[in-house]
Amino acid sequence: MVVKNVKRGKTITYKEVAEIAGRPNAWRVVGNTLNRNPNPIKIPCHRVIKSDGTVGNYKYGVKRKTSLLFKEGVIIKKRRVVL
Repeated sequence: MVVKNVKRGKTITYKEVAEIAGRPNAWRVVGNTLNRNPNPIKIPCHRVIKSDGTVGNYKYGVKRKTSLLFKEGVIIKKRRVVL
């Protein structure tokens, strides 16, 4: 899976995941699939963000997703990831 290869402190968008998977319009499918992620340690779905730079949803809540990203060194200002 594409998300498995996203390094600590880096992010990728739902749309980019869909494009890499060969289904550029399937970004919602990506989100729904990640919501059912059985192993968030092995598949770091918290590193997937929305195309507009906002953090987006997370199975364990947006606060936790933001916290995880922050701990990995991702800079977030005004609810957006600073690229």
